[in-house]
Amino acid sequence: MDLSSATDGPLGRAFRFIVARRWWVLAFYLVLCGPATYFAISVKQNNALDRLIVPSDPDLKGARAFEKVFGAGEYVVVLAEADHPFDAAVVARLLDMERALVAIPHVSVNSALATYRRAHPLADASPAGAEAFQKFATGTDLFRKQGLVGDGYLGMPLVLDVRSPDERNAAIDAIDKALAPFEHALPPLTAIRKVGEPYVTAYLDTDTKRAGMRYFPLFFLFVIILNVALYRSWRALLAFLTPLGVSVALTQGFIGVTGGVTSIVSSLVPMTILVTATATLVYMHSRFVERPADVDVDTHQIFALTNKFLACTASIFATAVGFAALVISDIRPIREMGVWVAVGLCFTWLVVFTLFPAMQKLLRTPTSDQKKVSGQLFERLIVWLPRFSYRFRWVLVPGSLVLSAFGAVALFGIPGLLVPMRLETSAVYNLNHKSALYRDTIRLEKVVKGLAVTELWITAKGDKATGAVTDLDVIRGLEKVQAQLDKEPSIGAAIGPTIILRTLRYVTTGVAELPTDDAGLEAAVSVIETRLAEEPMLQRFFDKGLTSTHFTVITQTGDYKSFEVLKAKLRAVFEQAKKESPALAPFELQIVGKGPLQAKIAYSLVPTLTESFLLTIGIIFVAFLLIFRNGAARLMAMIPSLFAILVMFGIMRLCGVALNVATILIASTVLGTSENDQIHFFYHFLEGQKDNAARPSTELALRHTLRIAGRAIFFATLINAGGFLAFALAELKPIQEFGLLSALAFVLSMLADFTALPAALWFVFRDKPDHLKSGAPAP
Repeated sequence: MDLSSATDGPLGRAFRFIVARRWWVLAFYLVLCGPATYFAISVKQNNALDRLIVPSDPDLKGARAFEKVFGAGEYVVVLAEADHPFDAAVVARLLDMERALVAIPHVSVNSALATYRRAHPLADASPAGAEAFQKFATGTDLFRKQGLVGDGYLGMPLVLDVRSPDERNAAIDAIDKALAPFEHALPPLTAIRKVGEPYVTAYLDTDTKRAGMRYFPLFFLFVIILNVALYRSWRALLAFLTPLGVSVALTQGFIGVTGGVTSIVSSLVPMTILVTATATLVYMHSRFVERPADVDVDTHQIFALTNKFLACTASIFATAVGFAALVISDIRPIREMGVWVAVGLCFTWLVVFTLFPAMQKLLRTPTSDQKKVSGQLFERLIVWLPRFSYRFRWVLVPGSLVLSAFGAVALFGIPGLLVPMRLETSAVYNLNHKSALYRDTIRLEKVVKGLAVTELWITAKGDKATGAVTDLDVIRGLEKVQAQLDKEPSIGAAIGPTIILRTLRYVTTGVAELPTDDAGLEAAVSVIETRLAEEPMLQRFFDKGLTSTHFTVITQTGDYKSFEVLKAKLRAVFEQAKKESPALAPFELQIVGKGPLQAKIAYSLVPTLTESFLLTIGIIFVAFLLIFRNGAARLMAMIPSLFAILVMFGIMRLCGVALNVATILIASTVLGTSENDQIHFFYHFLEGQKDNAARPSTELALRHTLRIAGRAIFFATLINAGGFLAFALAELKPIQEFGLLSALAFVLSMLADFTALPAALWFVFRDKPDHLKSGAPAP
C-alpha cells in the first residue's frame, strides 16, 4: 500500500491532529468520566415479570388496569411442613410465626389459622385449641382447594402491598428476618419454605448486581494476560485498559441519564462493549506493532490508524446493527439492551479512534522491532492454509452448509415431523437449580399444582351496572363458574368471589355452603356491602362500586400454546355460565394477570430471534455490499457466522438447552460480533487483490490476509470467547448457558474463518493456487 496516500489524506490529517492534541483528548475524557460514573452508579435493578413487557402491550395495560381496581399486591407463600401439622406444638409455632409476620408493614397473612383466629380471637395452642383448629381447617374443602391445608403442611400466603422494587425488597428482608429464628430452631417443623415471584425477583436483582463483581475483574484479568502474552508490554496494556474503562463508563452513564432500569440480561451490555472494544483494539494495535524497520513510529501510527479505520468502523457498525435490530422485540429488557449496546458502541467507536491513539503516543507503546510479538506460528500457516482450503474445498463448503442446515432444522423443526426448539419463559428456570429457592419453588408447584396466576376479570357494563355483582342471580351464576373451574383438571386452584363468601360464612356460622333460597342467600351476600370497607379479603375480590369481581386461577401453564388452550377453556366456562344464568349477560370477561404476561414473553421470543436476526443479516449485507462492492463474495464471507450460529443451535437441541430470554440473544450477538472477523478478513483480502492487480492471485490475496489479519482474528476470537465465557460463572442458568454457547459459537466461527471462508472464496473467484496455474509442483 502507498504509505503517503494513506497518511496525507483527510483521515490521516485528522489522526495527526488527535495525536498532536493527545493531552487535551485525555483531559476531555477524564472530565467526561466523572458525571458518567455518577449516573452509572445510579442505575436501578428490577427483574419483575411486568418489566419484561413493553409498556404499550395490551396485556400489560390490562394487568395494570386490574391492579388499579383490586390492588397491586405481590404474593409470597410460606409453606410450613411438619409430620403432624395439627399437633399443639406445631400450631404454637405457627401462631408465633404469624404474629411476627403480621407485625411487618405492608404485609398481611391469609392462612387457615389467620382465618380461624378472626372467628376465635382468643384461640390458643393448647391441645384443645389445636384440636379445635384442626376441626375448623378440615371441616370443609375450602382451605384445601386454596392450597392452605394439605398432607404434611400448612400454607401461609402473604400479600405484600408494595409499589416499587425498594418496597418489595424491604418487605422480603423483613420476612426473612421475622422467620430466621424459626428456621434456626426448626423442630417441631420439618421445613419452612418461602416462595413466590417477589422472592424470585429479589433473587435475580441481587445476583444481577453481584454479576459485575465477578465478570468484570475476571475479564480485565483475561485482558491483562492476553495483552502481555500478545504484545509483551505493560505500556500497551495501560493503553488498552484506559479506553476500555471509558467506553463502559460512558455506556453505563447513558443508561443512568436516560432513566434505564437493568434486568437479568443487562449484564450483557457492559460485557459486550468490553469484548467489542478489546477486539477492535487488538486489530488496531496488531497493525501498529507490525512496523517496517525503515518507517518511523509516528508515520507508521498514522498509517495503521487509517489502514484499519474502514474495517474497524465497519465491524463496530455490524455489531451495533446486530443489537439495534433487537429494538423490534416486544420483550422490554431485550429491546432496551439492543438500544444501550448500539449507543454504547457509538461511544466505543469514538473512544478507540481518539483516546486510544492518544494513549499510544503518550505511553510510547513499542512496535515489533522493539518488542518481539507472540503469535509467530501464523507465519508457518500462511503458506499452508490457502492450499489446504483449496484442496478440501468440496468438503469444507458443502460440509459447513450441511451442518448449518442441521442447526436450522434443530431450531425451527420440520412441520409434522419435528417440533421447533423448546421455549422456556418461567422465571423459576432462571434460578440456580442448586439454590434453596429453586428447590422450594419446585416443591410448592407440586403441592398447589402450579404457580402461574391468571385473573378472570368480570365486569358489568351498562347503566345498571352499580351493585350488579351482589344481585342474587349473578352470585348463583358466579358459583356455576366456580364449580366448572374446580372440575377442570388443568387448573390447580381457583379462588373466586363465592369462595370468599363461603369462607366468611363458614367463619361465622360453621357452614361452608351458600344458601339456595333467596332469603338465606340475601343474608349471606349482604356481608359484601356491610363489611367491604373494613375487610381486606373482600376488597381483593370486589370493587368499590360492586360492578366487577374476578377469579384467581392457578395453573402450571407457561408456554404460549398451552396458555391459548387454557384461555379458550376459561372463556368457554364463562360463556357456558352466561347461557345457564341470564343474569351474567351484562358482564364482560377480560383475562389478565401474570399468566398472560408470561405467555406473551414466550410468544415474543421466536420473533425476537428470527426477525432481529434476518434484519441484521439484511442490513449488514447491504451496507458491506456498498463498501466492498462484491455481492457474491460478501455473501460467502457471512458463511462463518451463519455456520457458527446454526451449529450452535443444533448443539443446544442435542443437549436439551431451551430458548430463553438470554439464549435468544445469541444469534444477534454472535452475528454482530463475529462478523468483525469476516470484515477484517475480506477487507484485507481485497487489499491483497489490489496489491496484485497486475497478476491476480487468490492465493497471494489469502496469504496477505492471513499475514495482516490472521493473528488479530485468532486473538480477537480468544477475547470474544473468553469474555463471554465469564458468564459461565453466573448463578443464573440462562446467563450460564448464554456464556458457554456464545463462547462455543465464537470458536466455531473462527474455525470457519480459516477453513470454509477461504474455501468459498476459491469458488467465488474461480481460481487455483499459483503452482497449479503455472504447472509447477507444490513446494
